[in-house]
Amino acid sequence: MNYSDLTWRHFTSAAAAGVLAGPTVRRGAAGSRTQGTWVQFDVQVALGDQDSTVEAVRFLAFGCPHVIAVSDWVSQAAVGRDAKPVLPETVQALCERFDVPIEKLGRLLIIEDAWIAALSSPFEA
Repeated sequence: MNYSDLTWRHFTSAAAAGVLAGPTVRRGAAGSRTQGTWVQFDVQVALGDQDSTVEAVRFLAFGCPHVIAVSDWVSQAAVGRDAKPVLPETVQALCERFDVPIEKLGRLLIIEDAWIAALSSPFEA
């Protein structure tokens, strides 16, 4: 399969790969390794009086280069945004940005589910 330059760049560097821990970190995961796609996001949140902001994001992923590339991009693009359970871009926009074939749409939905799980979860103890 041919991958776009953007996909290849995020797949080969994956600067946001890793884990975070601490009192202001939220963690969420979705998918299954046995099914071929699994993603976990750790999101460090800065709490404000009225709202909260994403300070840092790390991810772990098992899947194709598109899964790893999109997870890395989401992790980087979310920093500085409101800590809400919504991806920085829609799944359709991510498909277009990374030239993801339609048959892999379900894999991007797993990324979205992991993001929603992370930002909907309570803080770790």
